[in-house]
Amino acid sequence: ADYLDNGNNKMAIQQADKLLKKHKDLHCAKVLKAIGLQRTGKQDEAYALAQEVAALEPTDDNSLQALTILYREMHRPELVTKLYEAAVKKVPNSEEYHSHLFMAYARVGEYKKMQQAGMALYKIVPKNPYYFWSVMSLIMQSISAQDENLSKTMFLPLAERMVEKMVKEDKIEAEAEVELYYMILERLEKYKEALDVVRGKLGEKLTSELQSRENKCMAMYKKLRRWPECNALSRRLLLKNSDDWQFYITYFDSVFQLIDEAWTPPPEEEHSLEGEVHYSIEEAVKFIEERITEESKSSRPLRGPYLAKLELIRRLRYRGCNDEYKLGDPEDLMFQYFKKFGDKPCCFTDLKVFVDLLPSNQYTKFIRQLLEVIPLSAAAENEIALPADIKALQQHLCVVQLSRLLGIYHAMDKKQKLTVVRELMLRYRHGLEFGKSCLKTELQFSDYYCLLAVHLLLDLWLEGEETAVWQCLTLLEEGLSHSPSNAQFKLLLIRIYCRLGAFEPVAELYSSLDAKHIQHDTIGYLLTRYAGSLGHYAAASQSCNFALRFFHSNQKDTSEYIIQAYKYGAFEKIPEFIAFRNRLNSSLHFAQVRTERMLLDLLLEANISTSLEESIKSMSLSPEEDDIPWEDLRDNRDLTVLFSWDPKDRDISEEHRKLSLEEETIWLRIRSLTLRLISGLPTLSHTIQPKNSEKTAENGVSSKIDTIRSLLQHLEAAVDSGKKFLEQKIQYPVLGPPPTRMAGFFSNGSCQCQTSLFYLVSDIYELDTNGLEDSAEIQERIGNSLKSLAERLTDLFNKCKGDLIEVRDGSLKTHPNLLENLVFFVETISIALWVSSYCDSVLRPFKSNLQKKKKKKKESSVAMPPVFTHFLDYVGELQTLTSNVIDHIKGLEIILTALKLEELSLKDTLLLQEEKKFTKTVQGKVQSSYHHSVQEIGELLKKRLDTIKKLKI
Repeated sequence: ADYLDNGNNKMAIQQADKLLKKHKDLHCAKVLKAIGLQRTGKQDEAYALAQEVAALEPTDDNSLQALTILYREMHRPELVTKLYEAAVKKVPNSEEYHSHLFMAYARVGEYKKMQQAGMALYKIVPKNPYYFWSVMSLIMQSISAQDENLSKTMFLPLAERMVEKMVKEDKIEAEAEVELYYMILERLEKYKEALDVVRGKLGEKLTSELQSRENKCMAMYKKLRRWPECNALSRRLLLKNSDDWQFYITYFDSVFQLIDEAWTPPPEEEHSLEGEVHYSIEEAVKFIEERITEESKSSRPLRGPYLAKLELIRRLRYRGCNDEYKLGDPEDLMFQYFKKFGDKPCCFTDLKVFVDLLPSNQYTKFIRQLLEVIPLSAAAENEIALPADIKALQQHLCVVQLSRLLGIYHAMDKKQKLTVVRELMLRYRHGLEFGKSCLKTELQFSDYYCLLAVHLLLDLWLEGEETAVWQCLTLLEEGLSHSPSNAQFKLLLIRIYCRLGAFEPVAELYSSLDAKHIQHDTIGYLLTRYAGSLGHYAAASQSCNFALRFFHSNQKDTSEYIIQAYKYGAFEKIPEFIAFRNRLNSSLHFAQVRTERMLLDLLLEANISTSLEESIKSMSLSPEEDDIPWEDLRDNRDLTVLFSWDPKDRDISEEHRKLSLEEETIWLRIRSLTLRLISGLPTLSHTIQPKNSEKTAENGVSSKIDTIRSLLQHLEAAVDSGKKFLEQKIQYPVLGPPPTRMAGFFSNGSCQCQTSLFYLVSDIYELDTNGLEDSAEIQERIGNSLKSLAERLTDLFNKCKGDLIEVRDGSLKTHPNLLENLVFFVETISIALWVSSYCDSVLRPFKSNLQKKKKKKKESSVAMPPVFTHFLDYVGELQTLTSNVIDHIKGLEIILTALKLEELSLKDTLLLQEEKKFTKTVQGKVQSSYHHSVQEIGELLKKRLDTIKKLKI
C-alpha cells in the first residue's frame, strides 16, 4: 500500500506478487495488485483480478475499501453498490456497511434504493440523520421524476408524512431537519404551513445563518403576496441594519403594492403579524429621511440610506408623481453622494445604476461639478493637475469612469481622443508611485486609467484607425508588467491577440489567469473559440483537453459533494448540486469543445498515424449517435467578464446574447453533423460483391448510406439557417461575444466544398451497388463532381493567398482571415482525402476484375470506363494543389522570418521610450505566433501530401 501511495506502481505489483506466492487467498493483496495494474494502464487485467475477489463476496474491511478505490478509479461506481449489497446480506447488522451501501447508491443516483437503505439503517441504529437520509431520498425522487404530477401526489406527500411523524413524536433535533421540512412544504406549495413552521417553535432551531428565519419568512410572505407582512418585516429589519439593500427593495415593492391595492389597516388591532405597516408614499418618504438622519449620527458612513433615496425618486418618477414629495434633485443628491463616498471604489458602481435620472444636457456640467471638488494640483501652468494622495486618485478615477459611461468620450473626434489617451496614460504612470509597496498579487491603484485609455483606442480601431490596435496591446503589456495579476489586462490581451489571429501569446495568458473550476465553462470560450481556428494545432489540443478535463471530473466531484451534504445534513444544498451538474452537462461550451476536439484529433491523426477507421473507433464515434442535448443547451458563458464603461446603447444587450446563442448553436450543428458524416465514411467500405443487393441489406451497409444521406439533408438545413442568420449582418460590441467561424466558412467556399464532398460519397456508393456496366450517367456525374471540386478547392486556395503581415507607410496591418482560411483549407483537403480513399476502395476491386477479364479474353481492347480517368486526374490535381499550397506556406515562412519589425519607424513619435520597448514585444509576439501557425499548417499538409501519393487505383 505504501508503494501505491508514493506512486511507485510497479514495485507495488511486485510486492503483491511475492505475498500471493506465499498466501494464495490473500484477497487484499490481489486488489492492491489490481490497483497497481490499473494505474499502469492494464485495465483489463486489473478488472479480471478484481472480479475474482468480488465474486467471493468479501466482508473484510481492507478488501472492501481497496475494491472501492479501484472501482472509483475505473469510473465504475455501480460495481461498488454490488459489493456492499453482498456484504450487507452477510453481515446484516453492520451500521458501517449499511452506510457505505447508502453512499454507494448516492454516487450513482439510485434514489429509491437510497430511501430503502436509509430506513434499513434507521431500523438497526435509530439515529435521526439516517431517518432523514431516507426522507431526502424521497425529495430526490420527486426532483428527478419526469412526471411533475407523480412528484406532487406521491413522493413529496410521503416525505411530508414521514417528517410530521417525527414532529408529533417531538423527535426533531437538528436545524437540518427543520430545513428539510421547510423544503418539502415549499415544494408542495404549502406556503402557509411552511410559514407556520418557520415562525413556530421549530423555527427557533434555524440559527446557523444570519437572519435565516427572517429570510425564510419573507420568502413565504412574498409567495403568499402578503404585502403588509413584507412591509412590516422589511421595515423592522432596516431599523436594525439600514444598509441592507435587499430589504429596501422589498420595502418599496410592498409600499407600492399596498397603495395600488388601496390597503388600509384593520381597526382596533395590530396592523399585521409583523407589526406596523407603511402604506402611503408620505410614510415611505419620511422613513427614508429618518434613515438618513440616523446615518449622519452613526460612527461609520452607510451608503444604503442615500441610495435608497435615489431609488425612491426613480420609482416616483416612473409613477409620474415625484415633484410633490420634494425629495431633492437627483443631480444634487448624486453630487453630495460623490462628496461623501467618491474615494471608495464602489462609488462608480453605486451611481451607475442611477445615471438615467440625469437629463442628458446636464452631463458635461455634472462631470465639471464633480471635478471641481477633487483636490488636484499642477506643478506648472500648462501641466496636468495630479492627485496628491490615493483618496484624490480614487475620486478622479470615479469621474473618468462616469465620463465614459455618460458617452462624453464617445462624442470626441480622433484628435481629442488621442489627447485623452495621453492624459490617461500620464495619470496611470503617475499613480504607480502610490502602489510601490503593493505585492505582486495586488492591483495598482491606477490600473483603470490604463484600461480606459485602451477602451478609447479600441473605439479608434473600430473606426478604422489601424495603428490604434498596436497601441492597445502596447499599453496593456505595459500595464501587466506593473500589475502582473490584473485579470482585466489579461482578458483584454487575449481578446485583442485573438482578433489579430495570434494564438501563441494567448495560451500562456489564459493559463496565468489560473481559471478555477466553473470558470472553465464561463470564460473558457475566450480560448477555445480561437484554439482550432488559428493553426496552433498542438496548443489547441491542449486547451480543449484542459476544458474537457474539468467537465469530466465534475461528474465525479459532484457525487462527492452530494455525499458530504448527506453526511453533514446540508440537505438544501443537494438539489443545488444536482442542478449544477445538469447545468454543466448541458453546457453549450462543453458540447462545442467535445465536437471541435474530435475534429481536431481526426485532422491530426486520421490516415497519418492511424487509419480513419481506427481513429473513429478509438473515439467511439458513430454517425447514428447524437450526444448533444439540443433541447436543453445552456449558454453558461460569462459575456460581461470584460469590464466595460460604455453607455447602454453601446453595451452588450439581451438581444446580443440571444443572437450569439443562436449563432453558436447553428455553428455547433454544422460542426457536429460534419463530424458525424466523416465518422460514417468507414462504415461504407465493405467486401461484398456489387449487384448482390439482398446481401447488401443483410450486411447493413445500405442502411448506413441512408444514415449518411439523412445527415447530409440535416447539414443542408443547418447551412441554410446559418446563411439566413448571417444576412442580418450582426455586429456585436467589441467586448461582447466573439462571432463564430461561420461567416468565414461560408465566404471562403469551404462550406460548398465540404457538402459536395459528402454528395460525392453518395454517388460513389451508387456506382458501387450498380456496377460499371450501364452506369455511364453516374460515371459522368462523378466526373463532373470531381472536376468542379478541384476548381472549388483551387478557389479556396486563392482565398488564402496574400501576406499575413503587411507594412504600409510605416504602420502594420495584419490579415488574420488568411490564416483562418488556410486552416479551413487544411480541414477541407483532409476531408477530400478521406472521401478519396473511400472512392479508391470502391474503384480498386473494379479495376482488378477488369484486368482479370482482360487476361481471360487475351484481348487488349477491353475499354477502361471513364470514371478511372476522372479519378486519376482528380488525384493528380489534388497533389499539385497541395504541393502549391505547401510552396505558398514556405514563402510565407520566409517572409515572416525576414520581416524586421523593429526597424519600423513607429510613425507615432508620441511613443515614449518605455512604450517602444513594449511595442517591440507585442509585434514580436504576433510575428512569432504567425510563424508557428504557418509552420504547423505546413507540417500537417506535408503529411497529407504523403497520403495523396498513396492514392493509386
